[in-house]
Amino acid sequence: HVQLVESGGGSVQPGESLRLTCTFSETRYCMGWFRQAEGKQREGVAGIDIDGNTDYVDSVKGRFFISQDNAKNTLYLQMNSLKPEDSAMYTCAAKSLCAYPSYRYWGQGTQVTVS
Repeated sequence: HVQLVESGGGSVQPGESLRLTCTFSETRYCMGWFRQAEGKQREGVAGIDIDGNTDYVDSVKGRFFISQDNAKNTLYLQMNSLKPEDSAMYTCAAKSLCAYPSYRYWGQGTQVTVS
């Protein structure tokens, strides 16, 4: 069972930056960041595979950057030029293969508020 723990959330003003961190107990091939704003469905924000290939939802392209340090068992999400609409609970997730339809392992989340 893979354990994931997020940190780094907080309250910032529009235009500011935050870096989220997710520490995990075991490396998995595919990891990602998701967010869920109050009253909205959860959406995928960014994903990365073990080879370093990344993808992003259109709304964060050019502002958010996902990276992974397997030596430290840590996943990052650098968030720049934050907007109020980025406010949400951010959660990291992992799955053994990117081809799997669903992420199996989830963290508890860290809150980001931009206002």
